Amino acid sequence: MSHITKIEIEVTDLTALKAACKRLNLQFIENQLTYQWYGKRIGNEPLPEGIILENLGKCDHAIKVPRASYEIGILKENNRYRLLWDSWKSGGLEQVIGKGAGLLKQAYGIEKTKSEARRKGYSLYETSHKSGAITLKVSLGGGVV
Repeated sequence: MSHITKIEIEVTDLTALKAACKRLNLQFIENQLTYQWYGKRIGNEPLPEGIILENLGKCDHAIKVPRASYEIGILKENNRYRLLWDSWKSGGLEQVIGKGAGLLKQAYGIEKTKSEARRKGYSLYETSHKSGAITLKVSLGGGVV
């Protein structure tokens, strides 16, 4: 069964999304107009808000995930980007980027934070933990927060 769903994250910075892809060894493919998914809607799961049946599989950019047969579609909507994917297990996306795309969300959050810190002239220190957790410390000139 195939389910196209929205990855619940607000993406406003395509550069940070590209950096997140690089961090996870995913391939950001600019101007790719379709993304791989099951190819037809099965079942009666609701479509993501604002998406019509005829537009499934269409996008402005895409993310290719190693060891997965499906891709993530990136749709531009005003000043934001919507990430769509077919979450069905046979596509292999969740096995690589985590349940609900958790690893991609984490990577985007880190890269967006780093970008904003640099933009404001702050220093940022990143520490990775064995558990998979990541700590970011921002230096505001005189000290670390």
